[in-house]
Amino acid sequence: MRELTLRGIVLGALLTVVFTAANVYLGLKVGITFATSIPAAVISMAVLKGFSGATIQENNIVQTIASSAGTLSAIVFVLPGLIMVGWWTGFPYWQSFAVILIGGILGVMYSVPLRRALVTGSDMPYPEGVAAAEVLKVGAGVGGDEENRRGLAAVVFGTLIAAAYPLLAKMKLVFEATEKIFRLGAGASFASITMSFALVGVGHLVGLSVGIAMLTGIILSYGFFLPHLSAAGIASAADLGDFVHTMFRLKVRLIGAGTIGIAAIWTLLKVIGPIVRGIASALAASRTRKAEGGYAALELTERDLPIGVVGGTIIALMIPIALLLADFGAGAPIAGMLGVTLAVSVVFILVAGVVIASVCGYMAGIIGASNSPISGVGILSAVGISLLLVVLYGRGQDAAGTQALIAFALFVTAIVFGVATISNDNLQDLKTGQLVGATPWRQQVALVLGVGFGALVIPPVLTLLNNSFGFQGAPGAGPDALAAPQAALISTIVKGVLGGDLDWNLIGFGAAVGAVIIAIDEGLKRSGKGSLPPLGVGMGIYLPMDSTGLVVIGAVLGYFYNRWASRQRDPSFAERMGVLTATGMIVGDGLFNVSYSFAVGATGNTNVLAVTGEHGWAMPLGLVLFVALLTWAYARTIGSAKRPVSP
Repeated sequence: MRELTLRGIVLGALLTVVFTAANVYLGLKVGITFATSIPAAVISMAVLKGFSGATIQENNIVQTIASSAGTLSAIVFVLPGLIMVGWWTGFPYWQSFAVILIGGILGVMYSVPLRRALVTGSDMPYPEGVAAAEVLKVGAGVGGDEENRRGLAAVVFGTLIAAAYPLLAKMKLVFEATEKIFRLGAGASFASITMSFALVGVGHLVGLSVGIAMLTGIILSYGFFLPHLSAAGIASAADLGDFVHTMFRLKVRLIGAGTIGIAAIWTLLKVIGPIVRGIASALAASRTRKAEGGYAALELTERDLPIGVVGGTIIALMIPIALLLADFGAGAPIAGMLGVTLAVSVVFILVAGVVIASVCGYMAGIIGASNSPISGVGILSAVGISLLLVVLYGRGQDAAGTQALIAFALFVTAIVFGVATISNDNLQDLKTGQLVGATPWRQQVALVLGVGFGALVIPPVLTLLNNSFGFQGAPGAGPDALAAPQAALISTIVKGVLGGDLDWNLIGFGAAVGAVIIAIDEGLKRSGKGSLPPLGVGMGIYLPMDSTGLVVIGAVLGYFYNRWASRQRDPSFAERMGVLTATGMIVGDGLFNVSYSFAVGATGNTNVLAVTGEHGWAMPLGLVLFVALLTWAYARTIGSAKRPVSP
């Protein structure tokens, strides 16, 4: 069976460059990344169709490589924090590469035993993994070449319209974003929106329950928490807009962090049992393989990388981690207690890796990789290592010493975050492999290759975006700086823990909110009335509304589209067409903005594409055009999905 081939590896590497760059931009712009497996599968099928002997398993390897690399780009939720706190002025290539590579490989290794616990031994939906498998089946001839052509056309069309709108916005012909500050009760709040097809596409993919959860978080955040927290100081605020944004950033987002944190802990408690059973199963399979002559003695679904190789790799990687941390913490005050600090940090990474891989793998299986909990568990990791540094060094450091400890905590968090990003994606890919008859160990090798390709690509893309735009809150950041919302939040929390001024009451209140949401979610599930994912609520609370508003709209549109699809003669094909159009929207928006960043980097001019100045008709024209393009996209998809497919 043709599976792990050179041409598949090369194609996966090429797709990595495109999708990873798009994901890095999207993560820095709005704090959300998208799963790249489906567009990678579609492109792979189109390309390999021209070669002899292409198989569904070979196409699966291509999407596995591109998917793991694209998901690894979520490391941007942490690394820019080192620039925001003033420790780095750019991204040192080899240091950044090593952090991303080591964290990613650890994520692959930790997820090997989790496959048995959470994929083969679980009935979790894995929405993106199942969707990718369906796409691969179409390309393999399950339904015929015509379905494949229509699917590819849907991705291309979604990509084109999603790139067209931001192009017109950068030309100043239509508006890109808007915001309204207003008084509410005794305080104030704001509403904002960014016209992004990527956000609509993300909403379509994550589904209605996550959309409702995010809407719940938005209402709590902007309708209740922000007006209440801003009431005390509003009378003395010199600028109402700056004041409410500061309150949101420094107070409301801490509530969201508490909500996400308690949801992540709850998730861990639910998966401890399956993890233990998965490790026991992996050990049993390893004994069978040794006793009976290799992989041939095992069922296909049992053929993971040997558990000894997995465990040995995890332990061996602690050595380069220690060397990296020693180099990073060479100055004061860490150099004075270097040995103890390294020992504590390495043990923390070793243990936190298990926790985070489990949490992220479980939640990706429930709600998909696009709306994963990696931000929440990243916050937990940052708090954990920061508290350990407080125990070791106290809070009596001078400004330079405190800054060094903050940077060290972020660096450790970045390594753990690599585990989070990959374990979040791996199980989706392994679910796809299970459904298309892939060999697990070959797919796990492909995941490691994807990590390597992603680690090569991400640092230069980060450097390009930093030079072109910068990051909000960083020294010297300009007016067009990228928000990098998760990196900003994690940096703020680390500063608060190490500086002693973190408002634990807000985090505790957020945890209480999360506990209530968990209770509601469990009640809804037991009654069969749906769900309210607590992490979705937490995301709605702490992400800016312009990052979440259109996600909610996309979730609603996706719900009604899928209801229509369920009534068609071929419901699964109709639903897949919607998924592919939504994916194209995400890819097109991200790719345009990466291309735009190249133009800005080359010219140093953020208005390089502008053909006119600001004008009053940009907003009404933009609204009409955006709605028209969105309507066209869904109408075209419906037209294509309901036409009979030739046998």
